[in-house]
Amino acid sequence: MSETTTPETPASDAAVPQRRVSGVAIRLDGVTKHYPGQDRPAVDDVDLEIPAGETVMFVGPSGCGKTTLLKMLNRLIEPSGGRIHLDGEDVTDQDPDKLRRRIGYVIQAGGLFPHMTVATNIGLVPRMLGWDKPRTATRVDELLDLVGLDPAVYRDRYPRELSGGQQQRVGVARALAADPPVLLMDEPFGAVDPVTRLRLQDELLRIQEELGKTIVFVTHDFDEAVKLGDRIVVFDIGARVVQYDTPDAILASPAEEYVADFVGAGATLKQLTLTRVGDVELEQVTTAAVGTDAAAAVAAARAAGQDFVVVLDERGRPISWPTLAELGRATTVPATVDPRLPVVGVRSTLNDALDTMLAASQGGVVVTGRREALAGVLKVEAVMAAIRRSRAEVAG
Repeated sequence: MSETTTPETPASDAAVPQRRVSGVAIRLDGVTKHYPGQDRPAVDDVDLEIPAGETVMFVGPSGCGKTTLLKMLNRLIEPSGGRIHLDGEDVTDQDPDKLRRRIGYVIQAGGLFPHMTVATNIGLVPRMLGWDKPRTATRVDELLDLVGLDPAVYRDRYPRELSGGQQQRVGVARALAADPPVLLMDEPFGAVDPVTRLRLQDELLRIQEELGKTIVFVTHDFDEAVKLGDRIVVFDIGARVVQYDTPDAILASPAEEYVADFVGAGATLKQLTLTRVGDVELEQVTTAAVGTDAAAAVAAARAAGQDFVVVLDERGRPISWPTLAELGRATTVPATVDPRLPVVGVRSTLNDALDTMLAASQGGVVVTGRREALAGVLKVEAVMAAIRRSRAEVAG
C-alpha cells in the first residue's frame, strides 16, 4: 500500500465494481396457503417471477401474507397448493431440509444461537454439508471480513458480547455460509436503532453489489424498499399482488389508489433520493496510511489545495479525516479510529448522505466501496447540485 496518495492517484477504484450474478431465478405458480378454521386463504393463488441476482422487496400491511409467502419459499411453511421453482427446478416436493441448505435465511436480531460462538454460528451449515474444519474456518473468516467484522476480534465472541448491529451482520454471514444462490430476509433490520439500520442497509447494498444473490426481503418500511430493492411487490390481503415494478416506476405511476396511499406523502422527494452516491462524481482526496510520515501527508494535501487527509488502516479502510493542523502536530499518522467519522457506501442514497452529514455536523461524507475501501469524498455542494438536477428532470 502506498504511504500517501493524492487526488491524481485515487485511493481505490472500488466505486465502480463489476457486478456479478450468483443468484437464480424464482418462479411461483398459483402458490396458495389455507389455514384450518380460516375462511379466507392467507396467500391466494400467487404467480410471481423473481429475476436472478435481483433484490425484490415484499411490502404491504400487517397480515397481508407477505411473511407467509416468504416462508413458503424455503418450506418453513408448506404451501397448500401451487408450485415453487428455483432456477427452473420444481422444489415444491423436494426434501425441505435439503432445500433450506440452498437458501439463506435472515431474521430480526440475526437468530443466533446464544451458547455458540460467532464462528460456530456461521459454520453450522457448512458442517452439516460435510465441510472439514480448515475449509469451514477459512469460510468463517472470509464472511466476517465480507460483513465488515475483523475475524481476529469477533470469531470467538458470543452473541451476548455483540451489539444489535453486529449480531445482524453475523446473521447475514451465517446465511451466506454455504454460498446459497437465494437469500430470504424477514424484516431483518426492524429491531435496531435508526443509525444502525442505515449502516446495515448500506452493508447489504455493498454485499449484494459484490455477490449478486437473489434476495427476497420482507419489510413494512416503504422507504427501505425504495432504497434496497431492484423491484418492489406491493401486496394486499391474501398476498394479492397489487403492483410489481421498479421503485421509480411505482413512485411515478402507482397502479391503484391503494398503492398511492401505501407509498404515502412525499413521493416526489422519494424519487429524488433514488439517486445513489455512486452516481455523483466523487472528490478524490489525499490519503495516508497509519504509521507513515505525517509531514509528508500534510505537504501532499496542502499541494492539492485540501485542508484534511483521510487516514486508511492496513486494509485500506478509512478510519479518520484529521485536518492539516491536527495531523501536523503528529510525527507519524495516528491509528486513532474516529467513531464519528461520517461514512456512507457508494450504493447509499443522496438522502442517506445528507442525513449522515447533518448527524455528524459535517459538510461532507467519506464514501466507501467494495470491502469498505475508500472510494472518495462527497461534499454537500455536490449533493445539492445533484438534487437540483433531479428536481429539474422530474419537473420536465
